[in-house]
Amino acid sequence: MTLWLAIPLALLLLVILLFLLVLASSIHFHFRLCRLGNDDRIEFDIKAVFGLVKFHYELPKLVYESIEQGIKVKLEKSGIAPVKLDSDKEGQIDKESVTEWLRSIRTALKATRGLKVWLTDTLSHVRITKLDWSTDFSLGDAAYTATAAGALWGMKWTLVGWMSRFVRLQRNPRMFVAPVFRDEMCFATEAVCTGKLSAGYALYAGLLLLRRASRVEGGLARWKELLIRMG
Repeated sequence: MTLWLAIPLALLLLVILLFLLVLASSIHFHFRLCRLGNDDRIEFDIKAVFGLVKFHYELPKLVYESIEQGIKVKLEKSGIAPVKLDSDKEGQIDKESVTEWLRSIRTALKATRGLKVWLTDTLSHVRITKLDWSTDFSLGDAAYTATAAGALWGMKWTLVGWMSRFVRLQRNPRMFVAPVFRDEMCFATEAVCTGKLSAGYALYAGLLLLRRASRVEGGLARWKELLIRMG
């Protein structure tokens, strides 16, 4: 075999090997919600391709203003990827934004054949490796606090049971409820969730979504318009 033929073949094999390694990797995510008094923080991290691609989203500020104005939020985005992402954005969660989100969901449903089935199948391949949720609170009255603690326990485990219908829990969740018997009201909670999804299945799910959208007249065009509007 001549050298001019061996070099392209070796490069092709290298590309195929790297592609197979990427498909064999997993997309890892980490979600954290924390509220202490009036301070809120929501964090979401995504890592892929063995940590070479990273995205970090953070909501360091959630301010409730009024029923009409809703909640003021600040979103910080950063990441290490083929295109580096670093930006801050402030917005408002109000009746108008919620209406726009619902409109986008309806558009996605109309643009995709069997979107609910696709979503259910995709979520069934998500593996939750950690789920911790602790809450400390006081209602200002010992009797009310004790009663509410039992109700909160039930609510948490009901939510976990509902979630386990869609994703795979690889370890038992850890739920904590600590009633604080004080004369004044207080509330603190922290929820941490980590999980992963196979990169190979994520690629397959993306191709399957494109196929489902292409089977609806104007489906791909609606998705393109939707993604532009969301971006």
